[in-house]
Amino acid sequence: MKVINRNALKYIAIVAMLIDHIAWAFVPTESVLGQVMHFFGRLTGPTMAYMLYEGYIHTKNVKKYAIRLGIFAILSWIPFSLFELGFWPAPAFGVIWTLFLALLILCMWDRTNLPKAVKVILVVIACILSILGDWPIFDILWPLFLFIYRDNYRKQWRSFYIIIIAEVVCIMSPSVISGHPFRSIFQLGAFMVPPILMYLYNGEPGSRNAFHKWFFYVFYPLHLLIIWALKTYVF
Repeated sequence: MKVINRNALKYIAIVAMLIDHIAWAFVPTESVLGQVMHFFGRLTGPTMAYMLYEGYIHTKNVKKYAIRLGIFAILSWIPFSLFELGFWPAPAFGVIWTLFLALLILCMWDRTNLPKAVKVILVVIACILSILGDWPIFDILWPLFLFIYRDNYRKQWRSFYIIIIAEVVCIMSPSVISGHPFRSIFQLGAFMVPPILMYLYNGEPGSRNAFHKWFFYVFYPLHLLIIWALKTYVF
């Protein structure tokens, strides 16, 4: 029975993100607890990528959507830099930056008459720029392929598996080569996303209360600041 609406899906991603970030700050990655927490944290990136695609499809004003993402990408720069690197300014912009780039790419692909070769070059540039954020490359490519294959459900999920397998292999390879194959085994948690979206997500928006719309934008930089402050000044 499909019981998860869009709001619930958003909060699942937020909780998974919070668990993941707490683990990065306070739990040794190679511990069992660290691996379990990061495993569930892998829900976040693919789920947000999917929600960005749906947001683009359903938004009444894509310009306002892009401006909102852009503003909060900037506002998250300091919190993410402090959380990720411990100092600011730094070339670290967070996942909202990646989602902002992904939205620009969707608009470019959908609403311009540029030659396909030029579009592909712009996608590559966006992927390179996304390295400054969180969930780089994946959160650019999957929303794009979701849109390109919006009329072909099978190809949408095939693209997911190809992209995530490539990403998992790239991330896990250094651990395997260095003789620590289980250091990044948690990356496999991303494969939890397809069953959730296919069998539990009903596609309904849920309550349209403004709280649900703005909660993530406020929570994202705020929780990063709190975790950084706790790690720096308390623990």
